[in-house]
This record gives sequence, structure tokens and C-alpha cells, in this order.
Amino acid sequence: MSQQDRPINRRSTAPIAVTGIGITSSIGMNTGEFSNSLRAGKSGIARWALPAGPLVPVGVGARLPDFSLVTALQQVEGVPEPLRRKIGLCAGRSPLGVQAAVLAALEAWIMSGLDRASLDPQRLGIIVAGSNLNPRYSYGLHEKFQQDPEYLTPRYPLHYMDTDYVGTLSEIFQAQGEGFTVGGASASGNVAIIKACQAIGSDVIDACLVIGALADLSPMELQGFYNIGALGGRNFHDQPDKACRPFDLHHEGFIYGQAGACMLLESTDSAQQRGVPELARVTGGALVLDGNRLSDPNAEGEARAMTQALVRSGLNPSDIDYLNAHGTASPLGDETEIKAVKGVFKEHVPRLWINSTKGLTGHCLTAAGVVEAIAVVIQLQQGFLHPNKNLENPIDSECRFCPPESTLVSIRRAMSNSFGFGGIDTSIILERGGL
Repeated sequence: MSQQDRPINRRSTAPIAVTGIGITSSIGMNTGEFSNSLRAGKSGIARWALPAGPLVPVGVGARLPDFSLVTALQQVEGVPEPLRRKIGLCAGRSPLGVQAAVLAALEAWIMSGLDRASLDPQRLGIIVAGSNLNPRYSYGLHEKFQQDPEYLTPRYPLHYMDTDYVGTLSEIFQAQGEGFTVGGASASGNVAIIKACQAIGSDVIDACLVIGALADLSPMELQGFYNIGALGGRNFHDQPDKACRPFDLHHEGFIYGQAGACMLLESTDSAQQRGVPELARVTGGALVLDGNRLSDPNAEGEARAMTQALVRSGLNPSDIDYLNAHGTASPLGDETEIKAVKGVFKEHVPRLWINSTKGLTGHCLTAAGVVEAIAVVIQLQQGFLHPNKNLENPIDSECRFCPPESTLVSIRRAMSNSFGFGGIDTSIILERGGL
């Protein structure tokens, strides 16, 4: 038996069911639209001039379409009227990010059947991925505050805090179990998924709404990303749909994307007792640090996260059919991830399908891990892999990057990577429901 075929370890964690997903993004305001865009390779990246403040030199991004919670709610079918009214009351005046999270959570809630079935509120948790989520909200109030400080909205002390997401969602969906926010920079989404699986696996809760919160950046944050060389789009201002180029020789940095996303995770026992289908299962995940406070990636830390995720799932590298890469289109980031992938998967690399959802959605920052996990679930379910947008000259000839068009392929298991500034490396593994 070769080293590649030898089992790494027995599974050390119980699989957790995915029973609902929801998304509000630049390429789809619900999972149906999002799925169609993935299959078509539709990009949400376009020219984007910020409405206030000094203009950032890079004027492209994947912006959430003009958004109205009231209008969006009218388009969601099957919402009980009391729940519809409660959403309007609790979130009608909330910042954009909270409203997007509520809409995504509502879709996941209905899909999971929790609008029809009872679940002990004290066994339902909420974990929100991200920190410093609403800087544009504070930035937009600053000028008015300078002029008339007494007219600052009394809701500001609630809305500026990330826990506003937890409180609003808990009241709407009557969640009374554990609830908190987790910050892991661009890895926050995967961190939230991992922590939800741990809470469910340790029997603290039966189910958890995992929220990938929209990072609503102000011009200051975007200028900061530009100043450290992380933001791309400099050479593609007139061709914004070509600006995000994961794993392409002409990549130049990430393109900012907006999205709110939600996964409803649940113990397999709870899902079976409720009689709801499992869309997929999270079989394991890993969160490791590489001991680095800066923004530069580390191949050893990334490889360690992937290897530990495999170990905790009881899988070999050859058991993974598909990798949804972190793939931000940052030259150093892309090259480091490919080095780590080749170190972990070795001779399996030519058989491992690889794509990056960021080529379509942009980099959704703290929400990215949840957005991309939802993309993985959809591809596992529907038997296709979305294109690698703008991958014209791959940086590596040995990897099996998905082509410019969707690929019809049945995949059983997938890995999804998310890496964050400050040396935060995460990897999760999902498998198709019903395996």
C-alpha cells in the first residue's frame, strides 16, 4: 500500500448536516439565482464609484444590487405573515449588512423546514462570521455628527456593534442557545462553520444559523487595502469583468465583493428526527495559526490546515474530488496556496479539480468562507463545477484548474480553503448528502 493510499486516520469528528442555505450577493439574490450564475460563469464585478468620500484609485467591485429589505421580502415565498412582520420590525432600519444577513437566514430557515417544524429555542444557536462589519455605517454618520451631534440616532450604540447581528437574528428566529461573533479576517466564514460544528458536536446545541456577514467597507478601508497593494483592478478599470483573475499570470490583487450568506447546520440526529433532507455534510475542518501578524501568506500553515481537515474527516488526499480554493487573485497568495496544495495532495494534484468562486463574486472578505461553502454545496448537489473566470494563463501547469466553461462532473467530496491576514488558516471538507 502506497503512502498516498494509506488511511491517514479514523474520523475524529462526527459529520454535521447542512439542511438549509441562503445567499444575497452580486450574482444572485437567492440560491436559485446564485446557482444559475455559477453554472453560467456570470461575474458580478463591474465599475463602482463610491458614493461618498475620496475615490479609491480602483473603481471596480462586486456590489450588492440596489437593496431594499421590504422589496426583497415581498419576493420570498412561503414566509408566514407573523414572521414577515417581525422581520420588518426588527431589521427595517438596520444597516445594510444586517438586512442582507436576515434575508439570507430567512431563505436557509425556510429551506430547512424550520418555519414548519418546532425546534427547542434553547438548542438553536447563531454564529456570525466577521468583525468590524459596518464601517461604512459609522463613516456615513460622521459628517452629520460633526454638525449636529445631538441628532445622532439613538440606535447607533447598537448598530455599530457586530453583536447587532446576533441580537437581531436571535429575536427574529427565537434562538436562545449559544450566540456570538467570530473574527478571523478573510477566514472568518470557515471559522464560524468550524465553531458551529464543534458546538453541535459537543451537544451544546442541535442546530446553528451560521452567518457570513457582508463586510460593508468605507472608502478608508478600501484605500488602506489599495495602499498595501492587496487590491486589484488597476489594469482592468475599463474591463471590470476581467479584473479578478485567480491563478492567472496577470493577477494583481483581490476585487472587493459584497454578500450576505447563511448555512443552517444541524446534527444528523436532529435532521433525521425532523425528516428533512441533508443537502450536504461537513465532515471535518481545521483552524491553525502560522505565527505571523502580517498579511503575507504561509504555505506551511495552509498545508497544515488542509492536512488536519483531512485527518479529522478520516480521509486521504485522494478522497477529495474538488478544491474550492481561497484563490484571491493576489500573486503571492495564489502562488503560496498552489505550493501548499501540491505539498498536501502530491500525485493526486492532476486529478483534483480546482476553482475559485472569487472570480465571479469578488472577495467577500469575512463572508467569503460561507459564500464559498454554499457554492460547494450547490456544485455537489447539481453535479457541475463552475468556471475559473479569467484564467487564461495558469500559473501552474500541473494543477487541474476548471476550464472557462462549466464542467459537468459528479463529485462526492470537496475541500474549501479560507486564509486570513494575521496568519489565520482554515480548511473544511464537505461531502454530498446521501453518501
